[in-house]
Amino acid sequence: MTTVLDILDKGTAYLEKRGIEDARRNMQMLVAHQLDCTRMDLYLRFDQPLEEAHLAPLREALRKRGEGIPVQHLLGSVYFRQHEFKTDARALIPRPETEELAEWLAKNLKLPENAHILDMGTGSGCLGLSLAHDFPTAQVTLADLSADALTLARENAEFIGEPPLPDHLHFVQSDLFQNLEETRFDLIAANLPYIPDGEQVAIEVRHDPALALFSGVDGLDLIRRFIPDAFQHLNPGGWIALEIGIHQFSEVENLLRAASFTDVLTLKDLSGIPRFPVARRPGL
Repeated sequence: MTTVLDILDKGTAYLEKRGIEDARRNMQMLVAHQLDCTRMDLYLRFDQPLEEAHLAPLREALRKRGEGIPVQHLLGSVYFRQHEFKTDARALIPRPETEELAEWLAKNLKLPENAHILDMGTGSGCLGLSLAHDFPTAQVTLADLSADALTLARENAEFIGEPPLPDHLHFVQSDLFQNLEETRFDLIAANLPYIPDGEQVAIEVRHDPALALFSGVDGLDLIRRFIPDAFQHLNPGGWIALEIGIHQFSEVENLLRAASFTDVLTLKDLSGIPRFPVARRPGL
């Protein structure tokens, strides 16, 4: 009889042979999901026999993970700060780095009552919906060019099942600010595509929509369009916050200053990489 420990050991070895990073953790996540328990619970269930009803779907999930399908797609959800979000091929998988940006904004920004917040390129909605919970009186707009991504963001607004009030959330399909011409914001946050065209990415990343990944020869085409328009759509004293790729911070800081932003600063992620440029529109 196959036990929990048996399947963990065999599955880990299988994933390691196929070059899957952090194979043990991946296998723990798949088994815990199948048994509807936490990864920590598995340590108390090592000797539990597994019936074929559990083994068959585990084998299928293991095969797909070995082919590079992201574990988050196989589980159907991912935790981002205090909430669990649905995730699938319609949008970029929420990343821990974006979680760091959301955390910094929640702790460090003092926004006015009834502030207006924009999450540009919202994807799954994880950033915008998290900010909506951090600033519960704010009006939050989640914008994306992709209709599929916006559908997922709407589903996540219902999936997390907590405030803010529905009339505080606005979902807009837009090519950057094309459909937001009349709106001004106190905070514009964006995790836009920043990978250079043709750059090789991990096999898991290839399951994200190309629209959410690539942006020109140096990866900054969309950001170059975005920054000057963002300045025009901020209230005086309003903030812009971005997530960017490795080695891009100097160019992005120059773009921010050229657009008349002040207080330009690039925050580092937990790996020490300059990852999050933030700046303000001068004013009150």
